[in-house]
Amino acid sequence: MSVFLVTWDLNKQRLNYDAARDALIKHLERYSHIKDPGLDSVWFIQASLNAATLTADIRTKLDANDKLVVTQLVSGQHDGWLQTDVWTWINARL
Repeated sequence: MSVFLVTWDLNKQRLNYDAARDALIKHLERYSHIKDPGLDSVWFIQASLNAATLTADIRTKLDANDKLVVTQLVSGQHDGWLQTDVWTWINARL
C-alpha cells in the first residue's frame, strides 16, 4: 500500500458545485484517509494503486474544468507543517 497526497480544485462556476463536491468527498471516503482541518481540499489517501490509477478513479467525479494532483509520498522525502496526528498517520503507513 502507498500513501498519496491528493489535492483538487473544483470549478466553482458550475451549477451543481455543492453536489459535485459532496460526490467527490463520498468517493474519496472509500479509501483509508486522513486530512488536516487547515487544508480543505487536501487529503492523504492510502491505496494499493499507483498514482495514475488513483487519478483515473478520482477523475470519474470531476469535469474538464476541475483540477487534480495525486502524488505518492516516499519515506524520508516529505516534510511540512501539519497536525501531529496527520503526521503520525502518514508516517505509520510509509
